[in-house]
Amino acid sequence: MGTTESGFRLKGWHVLAGFVGAFGVIIAVNVTLAVNAVKTFPGLEVANSYVASQHFDTDRAAQEALGWTIYADDVDGMVHLSITDRNGDPVRVKDLHAVVGRATNVKEDVEPVFAFNGTVYEAPLQLGAGNWNIRMTAVAEDGTVFRQRVVLHVVR
Repeated sequence: MGTTESGFRLKGWHVLAGFVGAFGVIIAVNVTLAVNAVKTFPGLEVANSYVASQHFDTDRAAQEALGWTIYADDVDGMVHLSITDRNGDPVRVKDLHAVVGRATNVKEDVEPVFAFNGTVYEAPLQLGAGNWNIRMTAVAEDGTVFRQRVVLHVVR
């Protein structure tokens, strides 16, 4: 190996230090990203996906037979959840459960209590700007379970 004009001579330990430093940064970043990914993972949707898949087509057909359309909006601190039938008429359900949260983590998840006002279901909820998911489960008067994830985009 040659010597530069400044008198610096590249030695083996310089190269080793460069490699160790570069790979150290890469490993540290990967570990940080992996830890954050695990911390924000909300968990499993179902305990056994195979068992859940056995009823998927039947459940989907029953849900589609209801002919419901779902729409959500946010107005003046109230989240509205509109459930309408094929004719566009409001639907009153036997039971409604919803979780409102961000798509990427569960830290801001809330379970508001929606009340039917004759037209839509509404709940007082202050949401920040951005994309929100409403993961709802409604039970029709005939006992049919209706599940849907409704995307709500809030602009402030």
